[in-house]
Amino acid sequence: MAAELSSTKLNAESHLLLDQPLLRLPHELARRNFKTVQRVVEREKEYILPELKKVANGSLTGTQTTEQTLASLDAMIRRMQGLKRKMESLQEEEKKIQSQSRKRIQHLQDLYKIQSLSDVKYDEWSRTRLNRLLVDHMLRSGFSESAKQLAQEKGIEDLVDIDTFVQCQRIAESLRRGEAKEALQWCGENKAALKKSQHNLEFELRLQQYIEMVRTGQREKLLEAMQHAKKYLSPHMETQAQEIHRAAGLLAFSKDTDVEPYKSMYSPERWNYLSDLFVRTHHELLSLPPRPLLHIALSAGLSALKTPSCHSAYASSSSNSMSATTSVCPICSTELNELARSVPYAHHTKSSVESDPMILPNGRIYGRERLLEMSRKAGLEEGKVKDPTTGEVFDEREIKKVYIM
Repeated sequence: MAAELSSTKLNAESHLLLDQPLLRLPHELARRNFKTVQRVVEREKEYILPELKKVANGSLTGTQTTEQTLASLDAMIRRMQGLKRKMESLQEEEKKIQSQSRKRIQHLQDLYKIQSLSDVKYDEWSRTRLNRLLVDHMLRSGFSESAKQLAQEKGIEDLVDIDTFVQCQRIAESLRRGEAKEALQWCGENKAALKKSQHNLEFELRLQQYIEMVRTGQREKLLEAMQHAKKYLSPHMETQAQEIHRAAGLLAFSKDTDVEPYKSMYSPERWNYLSDLFVRTHHELLSLPPRPLLHIALSAGLSALKTPSCHSAYASSSSNSMSATTSVCPICSTELNELARSVPYAHHTKSSVESDPMILPNGRIYGRERLLEMSRKAGLEEGKVKDPTTGEVFDEREIKKVYIM
């Protein structure tokens, strides 16, 4: 009885290992919003305070007319009104993030109120998490509208990151179309955070702009490309010297060259590379897992089931044309076989084998009685046995007894 209770007891901490991104993203968004507020306030302060001091001194010393003073004050008032609108917008964003965080914390807190895996409330909580994982997978795969509909239908809009992934996909798609404007704007908004990133996204985007200018072969564009390189590429000489030297060499080769590495630099495939690089950088900055959470959850479950035979060349599988039987093993299924290929094997402390095990020449092991019975049912002549998995037929004298140590 005690063993049964311990096996159904819910360990909330282990469940939450998968749900860390649920709280990390709102935290990162709140931090970014706060940094934006700081930046806006500092910029306006640097303008307003000196200007106010200048107007006050000019008015006292008589170097400014009343009209000039009033015009300066009107300009400052308009600037402060613009600041007020920006601050109101940022405050609304802050409220939205806080509301989202509150609902996510409550969702996780509900798990601590559930004591047993057999509780109906745990089934409800698990279904909500499954829906979250499905929405996350859809968003990463580019099915934004389907993800929105599922989130709305299940009432989990605050538990998923639709806006963040939609923005990410929009910029990634623009890069695949050969447009770098939106990605560069994103880099400008996250300039401070990008300095700590291991990826050189902004440099690669500026390099691509340079390549596109050189690609035209026009004299004016080549001169513009050199100015562009001096402004945006040269500051990275210490860390990107090799790439900058290659960029300089690109001026001597036309877009249809077969000489490497210039052929690869001219290749349109670079835009796909930049798109993938942007997605990796975006996820890193926002503490998002590089893989869909659904894949992570499935990998954990698959690892508990995986055995060496699951990826055998003769495994009984719906995806294996050599198989003579069918299998309900998730690892062997067509849908999950590739996903499970890279996960570790399960660690089993206990195993069970058939009585009187025999090994066939192909290395597969079966119980003697079951092997002989299945061979008789297959209509084989006496003295022959058939591997039920591969369909191979062997002489009974070729099989050997196995002794379990």
